[in-house]
Amino acid sequence: MTENIIETRNITKEFNGFKAVDELNLQIKKGEVFGFLGPNGAGKTTSIQMMVGLLKPTSGQVLIDGQDMGRFNKASIGVCPQELVLWDNLTCKESLKLIGDMYDVPKERLKERINTLLQDLILTDKADTLIKNLSGGMKRRLNLALALVHQPEIVVLDEPSEGLDPQSRRVLWKYISSLRDDEGKTVILTTHLMDEADRLSDRVAIIDHGKLLRLDTPDNLKKEIGEGDVVEITLNDKKNNNEVINLLDKNENFISVYEVEGKINLRGFNALSKLPLIMEELEKKDIHIEDLSMRQNTLEDVFIELTGTSLRE
Repeated sequence: MTENIIETRNITKEFNGFKAVDELNLQIKKGEVFGFLGPNGAGKTTSIQMMVGLLKPTSGQVLIDGQDMGRFNKASIGVCPQELVLWDNLTCKESLKLIGDMYDVPKERLKERINTLLQDLILTDKADTLIKNLSGGMKRRLNLALALVHQPEIVVLDEPSEGLDPQSRRVLWKYISSLRDDEGKTVILTTHLMDEADRLSDRVAIIDHGKLLRLDTPDNLKKEIGEGDVVEITLNDKKNNNEVINLLDKNENFISVYEVEGKINLRGFNALSKLPLIMEELEKKDIHIEDLSMRQNTLEDVFIELTGTSLRE
């Protein structure tokens, strides 16, 4: 038994001479939500398919709980694909029972499991409703439930919030967090929603062109990479703007300082921790602040800085 539930060792996948994944090394810890990010075509799907045994690496090795993938029980993995895999003429309960039977879940345990999933994903009232009559959000939640019927240790979620309205998305986010917090499951999350990755992930891997660019916590990534936080300062007397800009521009803690429409815009990493320094510098000069606001560096800033692109089609 190891701390890492999944480890990839120099896994590479080639298709007709094209390297979709290029010597990827990852370690995914037990009981974490692991965000897996990258532009379209970056190699995310291919990497995950190799991690869960759906695709064999051209070279390299995948270890699951310290064992070679070939000897690991693949029923310990649940995959929720981006595409809805549902049967329109079955009810929610019938669909869950079908998947449970496929995994040989004992009858009594399956009945209890179905009721729990329907309740947790707010589908109890729709248990006997045909899938074709469900809303988009309900179908998305049922799609997730189908991946969880057999209580896998590892859950792979591919764009789980695709097309959901904000309310449905929050319900899903809360449930994904509970998989980690209440059930101790390991969740691998791929998403194009940077806010989703930031809120849910313990750590985030960003890949592009099949290579790992960075792997760290969202907070650490935002403190080190991207455009930095933006602090907007309005002085009581705007005549002091140039003096303040010159003062702060000399400080190596800040990336840039400039004036925009009479306000001072200051950019730097982890700017919140630097606000006391700014206040102290201005107090020394007897310069007073009328208003101050801040926009923190986002995971999307980090993503674009590393990949050099907005999300690809």
